[in-house]
Amino acid sequence: MHAHVHCSTIHNSQDIETTQMSMTDDWIWKMWYIYTMECYSAIKRNDIMSFAATWMELENLILSEMSQKDKDKYHMISLITGI
Repeated sequence: MHAHVHCSTIHNSQDIETTQMSMTDDWIWKMWYIYTMECYSAIKRNDIMSFAATWMELENLILSEMSQKDKDKYHMISLITGI
């Protein structure tokens, strides 16, 4: 009986992880679309320098979000394992 519950828990956690990955993939796709449109717009306006500054700000935002996600993952593992 316990083995069945354990397998069910693993299966459910995999579903959640898949959903989170889909949301992450969707977010990355949206960011790439924004990047592409900014690039196209900058080339069309002949304004590459302002585009580079905008992209660097976006890159910093993405890196800070990823860093926060890693921090959250560490804290969750700490709570689960009792570290």
